[in-house]
Amino acid sequence: MPKKFHDKAPKVVPDGDGGEAWQFAPDIPPAPIGIYASAGRKHEDIRWTGVKFSEANQGNFHALPRIQEQDIDGIDAEVLYGSARMMSHFFSDPDPEFQMAGVQAYNNWLAEEFVKVAPDRFIGLACMPALSVEHCIREMERCLKLGMKGVWLNTMPSVGPTIRPEDDPFWDACQALGVPVHFHVRVMRQVQKPKPKGVRGDDLTGLATVGAASMIVDLPEIISSGVHDRFPDLIWVAVETGAGWVPYILEQMDDRWWRNRSWLPVKLKHPPSYYFRRNWRIAFMIDHYAVRNRYDIGVDNMMWSTDYPHHGCDWPETRRVVEEMFRGVPEDERRRMCALNAAKLYGLI
Repeated sequence: MPKKFHDKAPKVVPDGDGGEAWQFAPDIPPAPIGIYASAGRKHEDIRWTGVKFSEANQGNFHALPRIQEQDIDGIDAEVLYGSARMMSHFFSDPDPEFQMAGVQAYNNWLAEEFVKVAPDRFIGLACMPALSVEHCIREMERCLKLGMKGVWLNTMPSVGPTIRPEDDPFWDACQALGVPVHFHVRVMRQVQKPKPKGVRGDDLTGLATVGAASMIVDLPEIISSGVHDRFPDLIWVAVETGAGWVPYILEQMDDRWWRNRSWLPVKLKHPPSYYFRRNWRIAFMIDHYAVRNRYDIGVDNMMWSTDYPHHGCDWPETRRVVEEMFRGVPEDERRRMCALNAAKLYGLI
């Protein structure tokens, strides 16, 4: 980041329990790194505090060790998402110049330290600012030149509480350039300061539901806005949200649309489930229910993911976990969900 912003930039500090944490701002308690650097630890050893960066897998921060770590786990390529907790520090700052400096510092680091080192192994997603549609379009175009293959949004481009027509120029630009749009866990209704342990990250309810509970609302809002009729070729991706809930929501949306289509203000050309299967991809981790109900979701809409290096991953036992979850699934369907769907989306095949 520019030197003038170093005082406001996040810093590593002691966590008070022998480990390290991020200090985002003086008025926010330090954010421990424990469960975000837990790959390879036994479940009983995972904890929020008492963990140092030097104790974590170095693939958290460096490309070559990460390639070695993924080779151990049988991973040929991966899509790299940023940290919403970290970026919220910049999104919530009232100075737009500081926010852009933070967003661009992250995007530059990802492109230089990972994507350019092994573009066939690392699929970079550019973090979009929470300032305006125009800021998002400019940063997207800049990052495409750096080798990024998609964008991820913490808020809607216009920073509104939900999707709205003001966002359309961004969707138009993404569609024209063939850039998929990604949501990591959820869509923020408004910018907010980072929480020490993420969003509901310190209780079972939050750990188990935050992604699905948010996207259960976000997905219907986006589909019912009519955006998929206006931009039929744009692909949208929800990650770390699970997928087992999708059949129920699609059924309910189709039913409510059919019953109320004559008076609803937005006139959809097709049932909501049509747009999901045409325009959406959904990434899941441990979701046996989704795999069993894959035909109701759409085999070609599903993309398995690892959550590496966070506490939701099973490194270095991923192959065993995948084998258990996909037991009995035809090989061609398994390959589509575990590799080919993503490989096609990001132009690897």
